[in-house]
Amino acid sequence: MAASASTITIGAFNRPLVLLYGKQSIILQLTTNGWVSSWRSARKKICCENDRDRWRGLTTDISDDQQDITRGKGMVDTLFQAPPGEGTHDAVLSSYDYLTAGLRQYQFDNSMNGCYIAPAFMDKLLVHIAKNFINLPNIKVPLILGIWGGKGEGKSFQCELVFSKMGISPIVMSAGELESGNAGEPAKLIRQRYREAADRIAKGKMCVLLINDLDAGAGRFGGTTQYTVNNQMVNATLMNIADNPTSVQLPGMYNKQENPRVPVIVTGNDFSTLYAPLIRDGRMEKFYWAPTRADRIGVCSGIFSLDIHGVAKLVDTFPAQSIDFFGAVRARVYDDLVRQWIASVGVETMSSKLVNSREKPPEFELPEMSLAMLIEYGNMIVREQENVKRVKLSEKYLNEAALGDANEDAINNY
Repeated sequence: MAASASTITIGAFNRPLVLLYGKQSIILQLTTNGWVSSWRSARKKICCENDRDRWRGLTTDISDDQQDITRGKGMVDTLFQAPPGEGTHDAVLSSYDYLTAGLRQYQFDNSMNGCYIAPAFMDKLLVHIAKNFINLPNIKVPLILGIWGGKGEGKSFQCELVFSKMGISPIVMSAGELESGNAGEPAKLIRQRYREAADRIAKGKMCVLLINDLDAGAGRFGGTTQYTVNNQMVNATLMNIADNPTSVQLPGMYNKQENPRVPVIVTGNDFSTLYAPLIRDGRMEKFYWAPTRADRIGVCSGIFSLDIHGVAKLVDTFPAQSIDFFGAVRARVYDDLVRQWIASVGVETMSSKLVNSREKPPEFELPEMSLAMLIEYGNMIVREQENVKRVKLSEKYLNEAALGDANEDAINNY
């Protein structure tokens, strides 16, 4: 198809301007009057005549999303952009840091790698996400799902498995991002992450916002916990988002454009430390996660290469331990192989072998794991746990200048 040319003459001017737009070209004779209306009509004509142009969306895009502006900066000819400091092509905020840190992508498939998903956990998460994307008549669906329970029970990892199964790349936040030296920064970050997830939904990809360990960043643990302005702002922002999930504005923007609804998943250990109005039933649906014996056996079946009877025996030997305890037991199995590798390369050359080396990192075959060996390693870890509980050196440090019973014996003998 030959390129067709259209000529638009505006007054009399001796400097024609040729614009190339896909396979079409426009020659504009420019004057000081009539520029805006004539250029808009020409641009509209271009869009109608050439629907297959890859930049056609720029002329009809009415989005005010700051991240789209940041992504598109420098990708379009400067003729299509307003002068610096004017127009909509200068982003109010830059969010590249949040884009790289927030978006989480999973490359594994739990059905292939043998990872176990607890049926009750998966059911609760799937129902909550589905309800937030379905328009149920005369029903207010809580936006936030609070998953809480004991430490090391696999709350975050189970969420990742479910997201991987659904093909979701969530926007992730952690408790460390809920405090800042600048007042209001964490609340602003929550809104930016929520809007980023809404932007992905608007472009046809399901997304959720996951906040790990919410109680560690926004909760209060006794009277010694300092309650800051950022704690108040985080609680207030989450409450506002839960009440108005389709009208979340960025700081300094007060337009009425609605955004897609984004399900929010939060994890924690003790939600009684959170602000009570935040966790009320209309805003947050709470789910206490306590894996059953069958869940523990299912998780350990993917960790250890034992038959089901051996896994059940191992789980029953340590009934009071969390799920991550068994992951630590598996890691202990490789200790002997690592010791042998260190002895073979030498302590002096170990650092050059592991860091900035042209050689491949060492690879180890899966060692044989017998039930008796695993129970022995498990008992070693339990003894270390008991030492932490029994010694309690912190009480000694606060009461006297002593270093435990060993130091007390040394003083008496002297």
